Amino acid sequence: MNTVTKIEHWADAHHPQWIDFLRIILGLFILYKGILFISDTDALLAIMNNADLQFVNLGLAHFVAFAHLVGGLLIAMGLVTRIAVSFQIPILLGAVLFVNSQQGFLSVSNNLEFGISLVVLILLIVFLVYGSGKFSVDHWMKKHPNE
Repeated sequence: MNTVTKIEHWADAHHPQWIDFLRIILGLFILYKGILFISDTDALLAIMNNADLQFVNLGLAHFVAFAHLVGGLLIAMGLVTRIAVSFQIPILLGAVLFVNSQQGFLSVSNNLEFGISLVVLILLIVFLVYGSGKFSVDHWMKKHPNE
């Protein structure tokens, strides 16, 4: 039995049902942030104009938008949750370490954004371990393999 199977078995045995609702809320929040990211084109253009490598930033912006939109939906539905979470974690690490550090960790205007980013990152790590849960498409597909 490999380590991933052991972690998955432990998480299934110790998975409270209320955490599924937290997963759904987290997925919807990430989806919402993806929609906000796409709709705020002025801020996106300002980020790209300030950087040296505009094509890299353009590709990164498209990746972040796509990962938030698709990943948020997958996390909320509970479909391939661990894979969707593993795409979100580098984005949130970048948000916590790089984006928030440019404005200063202890600045007054940045505390709320930094706190939310940190909480979302911690929740993503929790769901990387716990997985989808009982109220998910993954669980339904496990119980109904022939449908």
